[in-house]
Amino acid sequence: MPANTVNLAGFAPTTAELRPGASLKFMATAPSSTPTGEDVMAVLRGVIDPELGSNIVELGMAKGATVDSDGLVTVKIALTTSGCPLRAQIQNDTKTRIGSLPGVSKVKIDWTELSAEEKSATMAVARRNAAESAGETAIPATAKVLAIASGKGGVGKSSVTVNLAAALAARGLNVGIIDADIWGFSVPRMLGIEGRLQAEGGDERPVIRPHSIPVKNRDAGGSGQDGRLDVVSMGFLVEDEESALLWRGLMLNRAVQHFLEDVSWAEDLEYVLIDMPPGTGDVAMGLARMIPRAEMIVVTTPATGAQKVAARAVSMARKSFLRVAGVIENMSKFVAPDGSEHALFGSGGGENLAHEAGVPLIGQIPIEPSISAGGDNGKPVALGDGPSSEAFAEIAHQIVTEIAPPIEMASCTARLFELADAALAEFDAAQASTD
Repeated sequence: MPANTVNLAGFAPTTAELRPGASLKFMATAPSSTPTGEDVMAVLRGVIDPELGSNIVELGMAKGATVDSDGLVTVKIALTTSGCPLRAQIQNDTKTRIGSLPGVSKVKIDWTELSAEEKSATMAVARRNAAESAGETAIPATAKVLAIASGKGGVGKSSVTVNLAAALAARGLNVGIIDADIWGFSVPRMLGIEGRLQAEGGDERPVIRPHSIPVKNRDAGGSGQDGRLDVVSMGFLVEDEESALLWRGLMLNRAVQHFLEDVSWAEDLEYVLIDMPPGTGDVAMGLARMIPRAEMIVVTTPATGAQKVAARAVSMARKSFLRVAGVIENMSKFVAPDGSEHALFGSGGGENLAHEAGVPLIGQIPIEPSISAGGDNGKPVALGDGPSSEAFAEIAHQIVTEIAPPIEMASCTARLFELADAALAEFDAAQASTD
């Protein structure tokens, strides 16, 4: 290779040194067909024990992983107790995150139980992390966090976020919305909410109280309990809706950090939806770091151009070890008053993206004037009638039942304490009978 040629193996410079007049010679290297054990353990850092609040690798619950040449991944996980009711949640998160790695054909979990010494070490790690991270995030561990993302603007991501949140709340669920599109905030108008956010808690550490609106239950087969939307947005902090925010990376991340740390999020939240800014910039990367248990839903339109750009959001999520839960295709077709359908922006974008990413196409939202009108007037179409309302209701059903079900919180550690108390009571009774 000539002295003035730089070899960038795999398109990524390592020790290459660019000199004036040097030419770049790209030598593409084929990606590995299957992940390594280290790759598997890395994505398992996104599997959070819902009660202990730390990932299963750091807690010592993930004991190791092997990958066969045919793509079979076997991972060994030790629980605090073999009858842990959170086992199904950990199993689902483990399989979905490992299954998202390229080259994985099947995921097998070998279950075991932590020894007494390992349980003590696990609890020590959990306690240390709880002390060190106190206040780092105010979102309850029982809430599923869904980041609604897109590779570009103009695909209706914010509209999907607001209407999906409304559809979930209409099932009797309590849903938080974080408008993380700091520059392009639009959630307040779409929900018809006005007024500045208020702080509470005095001078020591005041916290922000989100705006809350009740949502009537529309789920005929559900509990009948009404839902709720709790909302924070930069739109509630600026002087008016037209104010431009001339902020750069650090300030943007700090604003989102406030929404995660300094908001009095209710403990009964079942979901938190984050309206991500378009693209793969500072805020997206910052959120992946601040809340690694988040799962991403990617919004695209049927157009091939939008699909290809949305693929970058998928790539960013996986590089940040976030699970990609699925794809939603917005503006899929126009439904005329006579019921005829017209694919104004082409077809197949959502399906192709889902296929390439190896994730489900959760749903397709038709084009309806009522969606735009509802967003302008603060009346989400998901709470009305028509094809779009039905589509959002079906997507909400898919999320709750299959894609990202609510966390059933039954305490494994509480069970340990119950067993310990029972054993101590039995010991005391035995001692008393011998006295």
